[in-house]
Amino acid sequence: MKLTGKCHKFGNDVNTDYIISGRHKFKTLDMKELAKYVMEDLDPDFYSKVNAGDFIVAGTNFGCGSSREQAPLAIINANIGAVVAKSFARIFYRNCINTGLPLIECDTDQINAGDELEINLDEGTLFNKTTGKVISIAPLPPVMLKILTEGGLVEHFKKHGTFNFD
Repeated sequence: MKLTGKCHKFGNDVNTDYIISGRHKFKTLDMKELAKYVMEDLDPDFYSKVNAGDFIVAGTNFGCGSSREQAPLAIINANIGAVVAKSFARIFYRNCINTGLPLIECDTDQINAGDELEINLDEGTLFNKTTGKVISIAPLPPVMLKILTEGGLVEHFKKHGTFNFD
């Protein structure tokens, strides 16, 4: 599975209220509408700068805070291809896999805002096209890779009628 896009860089401890502020979650549950507000407290123009397939790149502990599924769903509906970070909050990590949002763990210090990236989940590499550097990424377990390639846990279940991870 290959992903390509531009880097939108953030720092450490990006919590789920920064991803999608609580003030918007009470207005609507329409994820396409919520997507317009993704990351707005950290970058008010974020949504207007994103092209389909772009990446959110951050430091440590991305997705900390609550365990709401609206955060990964809003990211997906903002057309983000994946989130790349040094580490993720555990519940957020699992919610993302379950909803079909790829998460990439690696050293993000050598990635800058605007860099063009290519991620190969099968090979376990992130190629920074802008700098020419190759960064090793933490491999996803085969079961998680299968869930992602099928569009998330619900889609996997629809396809197989059961939790078939062989």
